[in-house]
Parts: sequence; structure tokens; C-alpha cells
Amino acid sequence: MKKITLIVPCYNEETCLPVFDVEISKIVEQMSEYTFEILYIDDGSRDKTLETMRQICERRAYARYLSFSRNFGKEAAMYAGFSNATGDYVAVMDADLQDPPALLPEMVAILEKGEYDSVATRRVSREGEPPIRSFFARMFYKLINKISDADIVDGARDYRLMKREMVDVIVAMGEQNRFSKGIFGWIGFRTYWYAFENVERAAGETKWSFWKLLKYSIDGIISFSQVPLNIASWMGMLCTGFSLLAIIFIVVRRLLFGDAVQGWASNMCVIIFLGGLQLFCLGVMGQYIGKTYAETKKRPHYIVGECSDEQIKKIG
Repeated sequence: MKKITLIVPCYNEETCLPVFDVEISKIVEQMSEYTFEILYIDDGSRDKTLETMRQICERRAYARYLSFSRNFGKEAAMYAGFSNATGDYVAVMDADLQDPPALLPEMVAILEKGEYDSVATRRVSREGEPPIRSFFARMFYKLINKISDADIVDGARDYRLMKREMVDVIVAMGEQNRFSKGIFGWIGFRTYWYAFENVERAAGETKWSFWKLLKYSIDGIISFSQVPLNIASWMGMLCTGFSLLAIIFIVVRRLLFGDAVQGWASNMCVIIFLGGLQLFCLGVMGQYIGKTYAETKKRPHYIVGECSDEQIKKIG
């Protein structure tokens, strides 16, 4: 009998977890030909998420949990789930039910045919999202697909079901600055994209603000593309060439006409422009250097403060 592991990262989801538990228990009963392992990851929540997890694990023999010593982020929670998953098939799901558990039986059926190594979900609509957030999300997917090797479909969710072989490769990629959507696409494997309509949260509010999503997008671009560095280099060469032409023009003008170059305001504009451009290029390089520095320290992705059993890895 094959085993399915469901990884459920949680951050302040005390209102969603009871609803999720009810819905996922229906799927477990429906798919009785499989054994289940549900691995709840508490990402340093400040509400009663951990207490709710304990109660669920007491009721459900197939449920396990681990709680981080502090908030390490969703990427660390997903990595902890992958590192501790024991199933033949492994899926990542959000506890807010925006990743519908009802899709799971059909996703498993697709994998069972043997043609694909993973079934990934994508939203075909963004109803309920602020228009500006939807616009920037679409632009991000277009941009990262053009400038990187990562294959990320517009509307892609973290919700996907994978075979054991794919999960082992993801765990082996122990990089500190993780961007799972990019990792899923970069490692390859045959992926079936399952489209579904956007679903509202079951309860509570999203933890992803616009600025958090923007930072996450920048991290993804830096992790999977060197194009920003190339842009900085080309801008530097372009400005250098323009400056040389300006110097030649000034010298020739001085020799031919003998008048001093005037225009203090225009000179200051040029200086400020070039100074800002230099700072921008330094900032781009600083992002890459900072990521490299974080990688060299080799700190753990997560530290477990509490868990349901001794088999869970405390540090990873």
C-alpha cells in the first residue's frame, strides 16, 4: 500500500486548522487504498496554532507536527517537510484551503498513470485579489521566465504532488536562499499542470503583504538569474561611453570656440544621475554578495523547538 505525505506549513493559522482537519479527514477516508501521513509545520506562530496542532495529532493517528523555535519562513517550513516526509508521494498544501484537498484524488490518479513525476496546480483566475497585486504577479512570472532557467507557469501554486524521486532531489539541494517555485522548475522532471479556479481563504487573513511578495520575487530573481548583474554591467559601460563622448565634445568646443563650459545646474544633474546609477549597480552586486555570504555560513534552514515524535529531524 502506497503512502502519501501531506506537508502543511502554518503561520498563525489557528482559525483555519480545525476546518482543514475536517476537510482532509474526508479525503483520507475517501482514499482508503492509501496510507496517509500529514506533517504540520508550525513556523513560529504567535497564536494558538501549535496548541491546535497538538489536539489534531491526538485525534488523528496519521498526523505529526513539528514547531520551529522561531519564525524561519515558509521556504524553511517546506524544506523541513520535505526532509521529514516518508511517503511515496509527497504534497505541499496550505492550511487555509486555498489549495483544495478535493483535488488530491485526481492528482494521485494522474501520477499513478506513470506518465508524470509531479502534478502541479495553477490558478486560472485571481478573483478576490487586489488588481495591482495581480498585475505585478503576472509581470513577475513573465520576467523570471525570460531571464532565468526556471520554468514557472503563471498562477503556479506551491500545491503540488510529487514522486519520492523528485522530493529526494529537492532535499539534496540544500541552498540557504530557497525559492521553491524556481527549484521545482529548475530540476526538471515531467510535470502535469492542473488548472483550477481561485478559492477564497477558509478563515483569517493572508500573511503575504504586497511588500513581502515583492521581496520574495526579488529573492527568486536573484536566486535563478544573473541578468541583473549583466544589466548593471551594461549600464556602467554605456555611461562610460557616453562620458567619453561628452569629454571629447567639451575639449573640441573649448579648442574651437574658446568659451568656458557653463551650466552648473546641468553638471549637477549629470553628477547626481551618475552617482545614483553607481549606487544602483552597487546595490545589485550587494544583493548577490549578501546571498553568497549567507550560503557560506551554512546555518541550518530551521531549528525545531517541539515535535510530536523522535523521528523528526530537529535541525536541518
